[in-house]
Amino acid sequence: METIEQLATSFVASAAFGILFNAPKKSLIKCGTVGTIGWLVYFWMESSGVDAVGATISAAFFVAFTSQFFARAYKTPIIIFSVAGIIPLVPGGLAYDAMRNFVENDYNTAISLAARAFMISGAIAIGLVFSEVINQIIKNARRVQS
Repeated sequence: METIEQLATSFVASAAFGILFNAPKKSLIKCGTVGTIGWLVYFWMESSGVDAVGATISAAFFVAFTSQFFARAYKTPIIIFSVAGIIPLVPGGLAYDAMRNFVENDYNTAISLAARAFMISGAIAIGLVFSEVINQIIKNARRVQS
């Protein structure tokens, strides 16, 4: 039951951000699907004992991969799917807790949380870039074979 709640929430969050991002109405379901796939990968890996940073890299990779697929299939810019799909992975709550601890003068906890939020944010960027690198390698390999 918890998994269904997690997936539904990630779908709604991604689709709603698609609305805020002015994504075309016909792509909102796809934006939600991309976010759900990313969160499913993250949730499954973290439940399996993988560190949040590693799970985030993998989830961001799948978000970018799925975004590339939808962008090609529906002839839509990839940014529409990747930005909306990455939203469930953003460590907003962690960053909030870090800032709250700074305000409460609990600097050791605050620095620990801020470093973790920074690493997760970097993991998102690494996952997105890694997917694009793999995509470019595949494109170049196809071009050479032709």
